Amino acid sequence: MDNFINAITSISWWMWIVIILLIVAIRDIFFQKRHTISHNFPIIGHIRYMLESIGPEMRQYFVANNREELPFNRIERSWIYASAKQENNYEGFGTDRDIYAHQHIFINNAMMPYKIEDNHPNSLDKSFIPCAKVMGAYHKRRKPYRPASIINVSAMSFGSLSAKAIESLNKGVKIAHAYHNTGEGGLSPYHKNGGDVVFHFGTGYFGVRAKDGGFSMEKMVQLVEENPFIRAIEVKLSQGAKPGKGGVLPGAKISEEIAEIRGVEVGKDVLSPPNHKAFNTVPELVDFIEDIAEHTGLPVGIKAAIGKLDQWKELAEIMKKTGKGPDFITVDGGEGGTGAAPPSFADHVSLPWVYGFGDLYKVFQEKELTERIVFIGSGKLGFPAKAAMAFAMGADCINVAREAMMSIGCIQAQICHTNRCPTGIATQSKWLQNGINVPLKSERLAQYFKSFKKELIEITHAAGHEHPCQFNMNDVEMNVDDHNLSKDLSSTYNYNKTKVPFTSMQDLKDCIFLGGQLNSSKSINKNT
Repeated sequence: MDNFINAITSISWWMWIVIILLIVAIRDIFFQKRHTISHNFPIIGHIRYMLESIGPEMRQYFVANNREELPFNRIERSWIYASAKQENNYEGFGTDRDIYAHQHIFINNAMMPYKIEDNHPNSLDKSFIPCAKVMGAYHKRRKPYRPASIINVSAMSFGSLSAKAIESLNKGVKIAHAYHNTGEGGLSPYHKNGGDVVFHFGTGYFGVRAKDGGFSMEKMVQLVEENPFIRAIEVKLSQGAKPGKGGVLPGAKISEEIAEIRGVEVGKDVLSPPNHKAFNTVPELVDFIEDIAEHTGLPVGIKAAIGKLDQWKELAEIMKKTGKGPDFITVDGGEGGTGAAPPSFADHVSLPWVYGFGDLYKVFQEKELTERIVFIGSGKLGFPAKAAMAFAMGADCINVAREAMMSIGCIQAQICHTNRCPTGIATQSKWLQNGINVPLKSERLAQYFKSFKKELIEITHAAGHEHPCQFNMNDVEMNVDDHNLSKDLSSTYNYNKTKVPFTSMQDLKDCIFLGGQLNSSKSINKNT
């Protein structure tokens, strides 16, 4: 009897499955008109769409080799993960990279490395690498700032990233004595956990937004006065993901918290136009920068992806004639970053970092302006060898975005724009954010920065230098074809980096509060 009942139950389950499949087949053939595959191959066609949806994950874990994935390959991601977790990040049995490939980087090591004496700052702490330049020194800003770390967190907004991700990054930079760029989403409570902050705003003026959607100097001054950990201000002209394109923040995404931080209305779409309301010309941009610096006392810089150079040349000419202008320039790579963008922009608009930076640096070098500007590189530079190349080309600091995200758990799912980030980093879903252990993730960001700086200073010493600012264009070669045709950077990009004024790491250590403001005007005069 029991066997008979079980058989009937089993048959009923199979009948239900057949009925459901039959309903799906009828729907596919007679009612849905959007998908040809499902119509022509009912039921089976759905398997194709299911496999397509998990295609990126299948290729990432089972198909692609260690070096062929983009934007970051498996070896690069594994190095960040191991560095962040304080695990073994070495390779055995030689490199599996094609070192003869086009644009491969070679760093020329010295016959005898730089020797570290027992009392040298790096003898105890190999992660001590402050910026060799001072933001705001040349223009005599009231509150000049020397970044205590040459690697820092790039502009990523609260809203694009989750609350717990922002909190983890800020607590991490505090441990690492680095700074945290807010991104253009405004200063949130999650940026207020002890780390130095660079306040960044774009055409939406979020956080310093007037009622008419323009810039409010009153709000800017109040923001700086109420938050003394803001060390510098960055004006975004464009970003690598979508230079020259505005954006819309849908009203459905604007919660009460985001509305309060950004200075907008709950539930109402907000437009960020391509252009700034506060200025329309290069002279007006310079006046705008000087006005903010005068009211706040802070160094003021600009961020942009690089394309045409005519307006940059105009800026350099004005700076040369007037002695005014930005204290720092952040150069973003046109290959895109954390910001969501149409493929046409991410793939084609503006130059990759290495081309754009070289073009821009030459513009300011021709006017003998490079010593007064702190150049910041931002574009997949969060690896020691790439950073060495950036310093050899003239960068003074680097900002990292996606690398920082990976250090706190990002798996490169590439669905940041969908609000379904599986790691809780690029989503506002409270459920997905619950997986982020803030104390643990902040330690991992700090450990990634520590490992990065340790390897970079070791490469620097291997090349015979004490500080990365001493790298020059002849220290690095780039593959063109074979070794007889390879060129050093000066030949590749047709300029020689201006020598950075630098005495010693000990002098930098003597003149800086880790993670804070300069402690004396003497230190400004000494290294600028």
